[in-house]
Amino acid sequence: MYRWCTDEVEPHDRFDYWREVRSKGLFGVTAELERERRADFYGEFSLRQLGGAGLVELKASHYKVERSTTDIAYAPSDSICVYQQLGSGGWFGGMRGGDFSIANGSFATSHTDLPYRTVPLGEGGFHLRILKIPVRNIPAQDKRMRELSPRTFNDPGLAPLLGACFADLDEVAAADDGANGAQASSLAQAALVQALAHLALIERGIVRPGSRLGQAALRTARLSRARRLIARNLQDPNLAPVMVADLLGVSVRHLHMLFEAAERSFSQTVTDERLQQSRRLMREAPDRLIADIATSCGFESLATYYRVFNAAYGMAPGDFRAQGSEGH
Repeated sequence: MYRWCTDEVEPHDRFDYWREVRSKGLFGVTAELERERRADFYGEFSLRQLGGAGLVELKASHYKVERSTTDIAYAPSDSICVYQQLGSGGWFGGMRGGDFSIANGSFATSHTDLPYRTVPLGEGGFHLRILKIPVRNIPAQDKRMRELSPRTFNDPGLAPLLGACFADLDEVAAADDGANGAQASSLAQAALVQALAHLALIERGIVRPGSRLGQAALRTARLSRARRLIARNLQDPNLAPVMVADLLGVSVRHLHMLFEAAERSFSQTVTDERLQQSRRLMREAPDRLIADIATSCGFESLATYYRVFNAAYGMAPGDFRAQGSEGH
């Protein structure tokens, strides 16, 4: 991962450096800010190469951005961008499709080589993620991909799937930074990047949901979303396939099919998530009663928790906790 922030530059040079080296040189855009506000400018970003795409997270104080025809000619990219707005919101203009605003938590898509202007809404500045996927790396080759001017996601059913894939991509990338399971991480990254690309193209009407590529993207995204729904509802002892299928908007049969194609079944995933959560709680709260932890993680009884924990790790929860305290 590559990280950079304006703290590395003298205050009076920060915006000029950001404009000339980062905005124009790295992102191919023109940055503008009133001269009297430049002394207070702050910006930071990270860049990861994942699954044949670049994932950027950017935070910066308020300034104006434009990708003009001159910028495009100077730095063509031929990529699809999927944006996730994390800050207070942003405005896009200067496009054929008209102006629009994007709210916190929302998504937008575009082709990189079409002009636009954007500014943050309010004085909070920019905070967003951008997944930049070269067109050559997207199996769904279609000339219409190069005609995608910036637009927000209008399909409320796809947005949660997109959010789950983005969150998983972050987690897989963080795990890869630890150099564990590099091959598995690389495969997972590629699958998530392709799912995000094709979900965006489904939303823009270029990929059909029922096509082979569309179905593969929806399977990957629904599995990501299902796992996150499980993690969110671990405390509920009634956590069951019916609940998750209903939240996901699919049949129980379809939900089981998603997990059959994965490494673990639905019930194995629930048990594993509950065990991992219990381990985290024992490390974070060493004085908390084990019975209380078991209940808070959704185990139906203390006896069940002990049996499942011992089967998974070859020791009792108390012994695991004792090992942790000895490590400190």
